[in-house]
Amino acid sequence: QVHLVESGGGSVQAGGSLRLSCAASGYSYDYMGWFRQAPGQTREGVATIDRAGRTTYADSVKGRFTISRDNAKNTLYLQMDSLKPEDTAMYYCAACTYCISDSSMSPRDYGYWGPGAQVTVSS
Repeated sequence: QVHLVESGGGSVQAGGSLRLSCAASGYSYDYMGWFRQAPGQTREGVATIDRAGRTTYADSVKGRFTISRDNAKNTLYLQMDSLKPEDTAMYYCAACTYCISDSSMSPRDYGYWGPGAQVTVSS
């Protein structure tokens, strides 16, 4: 069993920065990810990271967002810089329960989710 809780969401003007954190308790999974969902849209992958620190990013956030993790603290992070209004969404951290040797950007592969943190970017 894994319990995930996000923090650090909020409102910011375009061009600003926010840092999301995700505290995990229980079993520690090798592959973790950040996802987001805007109203009326499907949930999409933002970034993933494995235990060794290898990362993948959605094209829309490359160069602006940075995913990281502290394995000792069992905490996942998402540093978001140069934020745009189109980044406005609910952001979720998740643990990949179907990733064996590679990460995944598909929400269907993630079995544990946090409740989400709202990020709002105004123009």
